Amino acid sequence: MKTILLVCFLSIITLSFSQDDKHIIFQIDSLNSGALRFYDNNEMVNALSLSNESKRLSESINDVYGNALANFTQGQIYNSIEEYDTAESRFIKSLKFSLKIDDNYLIANSYLNLGKLYKEKKSLDQVRYYFDKALKYASTGNVKDHNNLDNQYGLLFDIQINLCQLYLENNFTEKALIYLLRAENILGKYKANSNAYGHLKYTKGLYFIEKGLFSNANKKFNEALAFLEKNDTGNKQQYNLLLLNVYDKLVLSLDKQDLDEQAYQTLLKYNNYMYQYTNEAQSERKSIMESKFLIEDYKKDAQIANTARIQQIEITNKVKTLNIIITVVLFLFLISLITVYKSYISKRKLTNILKDQNEQLEFARNEAVKSSDLKSKFISNVTHELRTPLYGVVGITSLLLENNDLSESDTKLINSLKYSGDYLLNLINDILQVSKIESQKIELKNTSVNLRTLVKNIVDSFEFRLKETNNKINVLIDDALPECVKCDNVRLSQILINLIGNSIKFTESGYINFRLIMLNKNEEKVSIRFEIEDNGCGIPQHKFDTIFDNFSQLDENNNINYQGTGLGLSITKNLVELFNSEIELESEVGSGSMFSFNISFEIDKVEKNKTQSKNEVETKTLNKAYNILVVEDNKINQIVTQNLLKKANYEYLVVGNGLEALNAAKKNKFDLILMDINMPIMNGREATKHIREFDVRVPIIALTASDVGSVKKGCNGDGFNDVIYKPFDNYEFYQIIETNIELSKTGLPKNNESIKNVLIA
Repeated sequence: MKTILLVCFLSIITLSFSQDDKHIIFQIDSLNSGALRFYDNNEMVNALSLSNESKRLSESINDVYGNALANFTQGQIYNSIEEYDTAESRFIKSLKFSLKIDDNYLIANSYLNLGKLYKEKKSLDQVRYYFDKALKYASTGNVKDHNNLDNQYGLLFDIQINLCQLYLENNFTEKALIYLLRAENILGKYKANSNAYGHLKYTKGLYFIEKGLFSNANKKFNEALAFLEKNDTGNKQQYNLLLLNVYDKLVLSLDKQDLDEQAYQTLLKYNNYMYQYTNEAQSERKSIMESKFLIEDYKKDAQIANTARIQQIEITNKVKTLNIIITVVLFLFLISLITVYKSYISKRKLTNILKDQNEQLEFARNEAVKSSDLKSKFISNVTHELRTPLYGVVGITSLLLENNDLSESDTKLINSLKYSGDYLLNLINDILQVSKIESQKIELKNTSVNLRTLVKNIVDSFEFRLKETNNKINVLIDDALPECVKCDNVRLSQILINLIGNSIKFTESGYINFRLIMLNKNEEKVSIRFEIEDNGCGIPQHKFDTIFDNFSQLDENNNINYQGTGLGLSITKNLVELFNSEIELESEVGSGSMFSFNISFEIDKVEKNKTQSKNEVETKTLNKAYNILVVEDNKINQIVTQNLLKKANYEYLVVGNGLEALNAAKKNKFDLILMDINMPIMNGREATKHIREFDVRVPIIALTASDVGSVKKGCNGDGFNDVIYKPFDNYEFYQIIETNIELSKTGLPKNNESIKNVLIA
């Protein structure tokens, strides 16, 4: 009901305003017609006054047509009194408004008058532009004036004649002829006055003069005089000026033919008309000056009156607006009173409902928080429980593979076992890696890396997988590459391993091309392009945008042959972006794929001789009998760690929990302690805190299979110097031990003031 009342109220207001607008539009049309009549009768002040009133009313109701016509009339007025700058501005305004409403008559006339104004002060191209525009709009099918009369042919004739004369004045006779013929053709299509025919004949005479055909010119000028003597137009000034021009050009043409007597007689007529035209021009000039003075007086009076009128209008509008606002407010207030009671009743019901729902939502939120905490703890525990046995599986298989006494069949079986262990480890790491990347916890750590050694180690790690898939990997390393660069060895390795593993997975009995190409190099940096190309099954074009999404698989309907979580490429893309680069993909189904990316590295000049292979590090440690305490409760992990230390000629003592480690540290002096974190009786954190109470120099390295983020937070205040993430890479294991022992010999910061947090994935 309230909606119907509001609609009716607004409809009544709208209808009343529309009736007022119709009345004002009628006034505007009447004012514009009166202004044109005054202009035709040379009453410029009256014409200007009516056109100004028309503009004011047009602006009050936004009547664009009325405004356009009033500005056009004023342009003609100011052009007549020789105020050409003001005339130009009025014609431009008329053009602007006419274009808004597509009034072709006013548009064409505005362009035409601007072209005439610019003839004396602008270039040929600029003037031609306005005439061409006028011609374009005059050529349309709807060219009617304010009286709804079709003036298309008359307007087209005027434009064509002006274009013809413009080209003749600039010595383009051939172009002038085209418009001359068009003007003549148009003239036969409507009832033109004698002055139009005289204008055409005069223009033809001008053309013949330019062509040097003076006899033809004489004929056309005489025909023009015959038409002009009828003078059936009301514009006396234009008639006299055209007549003088005809006599002037006729005298010139006769003189060129040496017809002296005819030229003399014509000159006498010219002088007679010149005398008459001069007298009329002086009278016209006097009239123009009077009009200027009257218009200036009118402007001053109008400005004073306009200021007062504007103030009165502002007051009236304010009162009117205030009345409308009061009426609308009262009406809305009445409706509001009706609806308030209903709203009050419904709100009471809604409040009770919301109260019950809020209690339910609060309960659900608390349950969701508990579930999220439980899930996080579950993932952390599962991760630890999975990594701990995997450490033993991967470590023992690695030790068995180093035994040269194994038969070929045993070696193959152990390789299969190691591959399965590595696969499970990568699966766990992928899942954890996604959460780290999304939480922006990964930071790049620059260390010295020998690129060729890095590539060799990565390629060697795929030896079993390549044999299993009957693939071959081809390595190309640019000879111009430096030996060592500074980069995050772990992250770069992870990118390359993921991409090569992806190529092997989707390629059978084919090849993988692994290329390192130098793009540019200077004293400090080198830019390298990495390309991994295969001739496998390829990737469809429609998959390009989604292949790097989490959990995306190449074939969602039949992916049983392609094992994996669908996280590898997603992780790779994010890691490449950490290096301020972007991964690129080129692929075609059935022809293979190529993944590539460009990275700039700092060249390592100082450390290049320090970069060693795994065997070099192991050899380096053979002559240093460091004593290491191993704190580990898992027997299998003890065996793996002991064998690694034994291989490097370290001396070691193994204990099963933190309490035993504390007692051993009090009785013996160790060069380094490898401390597992999760142990019975006393865990690694508690044991480390107690050891730090009496020994702040011995390096203590945390061995953990738990989530790295939680370990990193805890290590900051527990006294650890470093962290090794199980299962670890043997080379990194030796490197971290060597680095921390060397630092302890030179003076280690107290209570872990500088923990490096080296994480081996």
